[in-house]
Amino acid sequence: MVLGPRIRILQSAQALTEVRPVWESLISAQQNTIFQNFELNSLAAQSFAGREEPFVVCAEASHGAAIIPAAVRQDGSLGLLGEELFDYRCFLHQGDPEILRAAFARLAQLGRPLEVKALRKNDSALNEELPLIPFCCAPSVLCQSTSADDFAAAHSRFGRNLRRLARLGFELHRHRGDFPGLVRFIYRKKAAQNPDSLFRDPARIEFMVQAAALLRDRFEIFTLEDEASIAAALVVLREDDCRRFYTGWFSPELEQHSPALSLIYEVTRQSLAEGLDCDYMTGEQPYKLRLATGAVPLYRVYATAEQLAALSQEPLTELTLAA
Repeated sequence: MVLGPRIRILQSAQALTEVRPVWESLISAQQNTIFQNFELNSLAAQSFAGREEPFVVCAEASHGAAIIPAAVRQDGSLGLLGEELFDYRCFLHQGDPEILRAAFARLAQLGRPLEVKALRKNDSALNEELPLIPFCCAPSVLCQSTSADDFAAAHSRFGRNLRRLARLGFELHRHRGDFPGLVRFIYRKKAAQNPDSLFRDPARIEFMVQAAALLRDRFEIFTLEDEASIAAALVVLREDDCRRFYTGWFSPELEQHSPALSLIYEVTRQSLAEGLDCDYMTGEQPYKLRLATGAVPLYRVYATAEQLAALSQEPLTELTLAA
């Protein structure tokens, strides 16, 4: 008898620890972003369990392994862990694509549709079976497209803005993520500034505070500040060869000096000088396009339970439920 893959279902943050070795082996084999970090996903599973119930599928066989970090949302549909706060989603997979198909087939047994956004094209191994639907783009500035000096020359106005802010007493500072008071300050101020902000939800602010402390060396907080106040702040997610610009905020009292865009400019210039690419992340807002030299297309996936079930005919020989 031919045995199919071993399937495990993880339905809590605590249960996720059972598959941590597999998870970390898969992300080490792929080019993933910080949003696939195990600790960050485990924190999301714990923080948002009341609004998206984890249903993580781990499939293993001799010909590969796959993890779908799924969650059942409040409307009954399926998404991936991270609530509204993860910009880039991904199915973790190594080996024969059939192992990923088997994981989807197990997910299909819930009888629910799956919607995922935003995926980068190279992050989806089953593009033909799960077609990618254009979603938006992520503007970027890459080292291969410009140098720090050329970038500064092209945007000299922002250099002048920085010098003007310096005369007012505002200097550039960089902090690690383990500065909970600063992280909480930024997100509370951002929520107050925009009635549509995701961070009007206190649970999301606390998630960011905990995430920054958990991954303190990968969260960088850049500020323009004097002894008494902050003109602008930028929360950046640091990866080996890239800075991802996650959240920006500025003081409205200093809007005439463009402190937020000036800060983004300066962090971009310094990153290029350090040999780091800059990802301005999901959305093509005008302020991003003003500085960007390129953009990465992002996609969404939508599949019914029937489409998920049709991906694999391989038998599932073992099921371990872990809650």
